[in-house]
Amino acid sequence: MKVSGVILSGGRSSRMGKNKAVLPFGNETVIERIADQMETYDEWFVIANDADQYQFLGCPVYGDYYIDQGPLAGIEAALSHSVHNVCAVTACDTPFADRRVYDLLLEQINTCDVVIPIYNGRMHPLSGVYSKSVLPVIRQQLTHNERKIRSFFDHVHVQYVSDLTVLPKDIVDWHFFNMNTPEEYETARARLKL
Repeated sequence: MKVSGVILSGGRSSRMGKNKAVLPFGNETVIERIADQMETYDEWFVIANDADQYQFLGCPVYGDYYIDQGPLAGIEAALSHSVHNVCAVTACDTPFADRRVYDLLLEQINTCDVVIPIYNGRMHPLSGVYSKSVLPVIRQQLTHNERKIRSFFDHVHVQYVSDLTVLPKDIVDWHFFNMNTPEEYETARARLKL
């Protein structure tokens, strides 16, 4: 199965105070660190409304069709631009995103439309795997100003994966680490130095 790896970078980074995707992270930026994982798929690209800011990545950068409609619009854009039927989606604030987690989720995609991991009792739709078959439903939701990602889950076949124990706990724990504040950025940088 061919898969597109997609990084969503459409947020405003209001709690961070600056674009968290391009913050220095070791010898690279946060988004370059994430790209190291996503570029291993058959195709990879970034969804961002400020394409010029990401040209240094050397990959395609596409904007949302539904402007200011949040992450669901980013998923819609990802599926629209993907040349493959399946997208592994991550956010630009997950510096330890790990392909092994996505590969585990991809094992389920042939029997459903969406695979969403459950970690610490919470759904993580920005760490999910999506089939192009959900595009019409997502577009309908966005047309009706329904912006929550979960809003279309009732209309498609979603597989939730809560058993991630086949992977090392450290990999799973850090895969779901979100970096939204300066304090979380410092936590991530400290972990990087280990």
